[in-house]
Amino acid sequence: MTDQAPQAPAEDAAAPEIPGKPTSASRTTLSHIMTHNDTNLLGTVHGGVIMKLVDDAAGAVAGRHSGGPAVTASMDEMAFLEPVRVGDLVHVKAQVNWTGRTSMEVGVRVLAERWNESAPPTQVGSAYLVFAAVDADGKPRAVPPVLPETERDRRRHQEARIRRTHRLARRRAIMELRERRAAEGFAD
Repeated sequence: MTDQAPQAPAEDAAAPEIPGKPTSASRTTLSHIMTHNDTNLLGTVHGGVIMKLVDDAAGAVAGRHSGGPAVTASMDEMAFLEPVRVGDLVHVKAQVNWTGRTSMEVGVRVLAERWNESAPPTQVGSAYLVFAAVDADGKPRAVPPVLPETERDRRRHQEARIRRTHRLARRRAIMELRERRAAEGFAD
């Protein structure tokens, strides 16, 4: 007989902490020239085309940061600030602003410039997307913490935490309203 205490099974051990990654490690820019195929009935670039570019760039950033597959969980605050025209060179800049255990908020800025002019690009849109990292079975998996590097990164991280608080509060309020209505006999 020994005096040693029994060891806990491996599955009871705390999961190892994933080392953080700096914001710059996954930051990316996707550029695309707009053609007639991208236009809506008004002759400007369709918002859905811009949204797809935003989702593509954000997905690349989320996959890079998490080290594997990540899926779009939500998109909020998509703002179209200026119209985009045929012949504009669109730059979609994305970075991870905040990370949770399995999710990430990716901030995206959309810039446009005329393909044949040397004027600086104009910001034409912005969006915030939440991605969830998933494993091969589609189950959530842990992501590395994001490590803000600059004052701008730290501001974006703080703002992302505020947006997360608002998203969770909005979801909670909606669920409470639905439960109240169901208890009152209203069917949806």
